[in-house]
Amino acid sequence: MKKDIHPDNYRMVAFKDMSNEDVFLTKSTADTKETLEVDGVEYPLVKLEISRTSHPYYTGKAKLVDTAGRIDKFKSKYKKFDKK
Repeated sequence: MKKDIHPDNYRMVAFKDMSNEDVFLTKSTADTKETLEVDGVEYPLVKLEISRTSHPYYTGKAKLVDTAGRIDKFKSKYKKFDKK
């Protein structure tokens, strides 16, 4: 393995999902000026717009898209322009 290519500033960082206020801790090298206190310990804070706790794919609250219905609607709407 090559020497001196990996960052040496790994530390615990708090990531906060701003859509649902969920906070989780993990090691990161992300630069930030903000901090957040979690369980009496102050951590650097990185704010997220979406995370695993709010993303529709992971929560199972995704909208199902009716593609067949949309295709039929499109075909019927533009049927008059058919070049047959």
